[in-house]
Amino acid sequence: MSWLSRLAERQIQKARLKGQLQGLKGEGKPLPDRPGDAFISPGDAVGFRIMAEAGVLPEEITLKKKATAQRGQLATLTDEAERKAAMAQLADLEMRQAIAEESRRKFLR
Repeated sequence: MSWLSRLAERQIQKARLKGQLQGLKGEGKPLPDRPGDAFISPGDAVGFRIMAEAGVLPEEITLKKKATAQRGQLATLTDEAERKAAMAQLADLEMRQAIAEESRRKFLR
């Protein structure tokens, strides 16, 4: 066990003995299923969850939702000109999402 793990365990034990880990939101309930968290680091997942609970979403998540909606709209279009415009808009959203993700990764390094 690394020194960091031992330190974390000591802090958890200390908080438990002081009763600081009782009466917390969700106590006694199973952890929520978050399959999307499997594709991001645990630190990012925690950060995203905290922001979501505060009603704030990072730009990359907002752009991801817009891209998903745009894909749905693109699937319904039959006119070639409309499809081309929708594909250009989807490409722009995906590029901006990739830039936001890379920016976050570089910032957190």
